Amino acid sequence: MQSANAKKFRSELKDYMDAAVSEPVRINRRGGESFILMSEQIYDDFRNEIQSLQRRLLGMSEIIDGKTKPYNRGEDRTARFKK
Repeated sequence: MQSANAKKFRSELKDYMDAAVSEPVRINRRGGESFILMSEQIYDDFRNEIQSLQRRLLGMSEIIDGKTKPYNRGEDRTARFKK
């Protein structure tokens, strides 16, 4: 991941935006704050991955809490979706 201070980032904005297409760029302020510049595609990929992991975690917690039913071979699992 590339890093830049705010002053260098402002002066070379186009170069850092081009770099952010392939990997996130960290921008550091003098006060210690950090910001990340990334392409929309990378951001969307991160969000999708987080949502996928949240769904898996929810499914695992339902299994642990006993809120699931055993699957019987040959059972039509899509019947509840059909009208």
